[in-house]
Amino acid sequence: MNLMCPARILLLPGDGDDAAVGERIAQVYAGTFDASAGSRLAERLGVQLTVLPDLVRRPDAELQAIADLHRGETVVVLGVDLGLKLPAIVEHTGDGWTRVPTDNELTLATYEQAADKFRASIPTEANHDLIDLLADAVAPGARILELGSGTGRDAVELERRGFAVRRTDATEAFLEMMRADGHDADHLNALTDDFGGQYDAVFADAVFLHFDRSQLTGVLRKAVRAAPVLAFSTKEGSGAEWSDRHLDLPRHFVLWQEQPLRDLLTSTGWTVRNLIRSEPPPVSMPRLPDSAVGWFQILAVRT
Repeated sequence: MNLMCPARILLLPGDGDDAAVGERIAQVYAGTFDASAGSRLAERLGVQLTVLPDLVRRPDAELQAIADLHRGETVVVLGVDLGLKLPAIVEHTGDGWTRVPTDNELTLATYEQAADKFRASIPTEANHDLIDLLADAVAPGARILELGSGTGRDAVELERRGFAVRRTDATEAFLEMMRADGHDADHLNALTDDFGGQYDAVFADAVFLHFDRSQLTGVLRKAVRAAPVLAFSTKEGSGAEWSDRHLDLPRHFVLWQEQPLRDLLTSTGWTVRNLIRSEPPPVSMPRLPDSAVGWFQILAVRT
């Protein structure tokens, strides 16, 4: 515990999906109404649950007491309404409670500012390795939900091969870029938005590498409800890192080992049909951080 740092309080709805919860939680707090949900979450995390009868009636005072007790730590609080869209992480400042941007939100902000620079920094060729895997699993004419379409490079090749692609991205700059190129593109944040509809496959090239384990768990659960096939690429390696390579602004990358990635896919309803390692990365991919080994190209089917 660092007593000089403020506590980080992860606010969750009492009946929400606990996939938003990371691994480093010191304690779970809940009001009386959310005690059962809090008990289940605390048991899963292996931490103590404290039930606060006045949490809903006096949220500011109760949260301040929690923050004073847990400086330098992260705790979960269930069911408090501060007028924020949940889940949300807050810290207390002299002006009150402040929502803390997530690593993913900071990464999206980088893409908003540097979309043109990103387009200029990557090869124009699509990720043929990943598209080949998808083409072996679904027939031409299949409806594909593409998460994180970015510059739209892969979607052009997918359509050339006869697929019907719904381009989506969480970055307005990329949406404007694709629309300027004459394509329809929808705003969709894979972490916070519902995928909608039924598709033949979900496609995500170099997108999941920006999600931590808890975030990716939620995305994979939504994907398994949206389509029977999933094709995605992510980076092989250990740990996570911030990098300002190529864009001169920070992006957060999460690296994966093969077995933990397979285990996560299995636990979220997927069976890996094909996994290809790319060493060095294919020409369609941006260069790797120093700590990354290579790329995984993965085709999974609904279990």
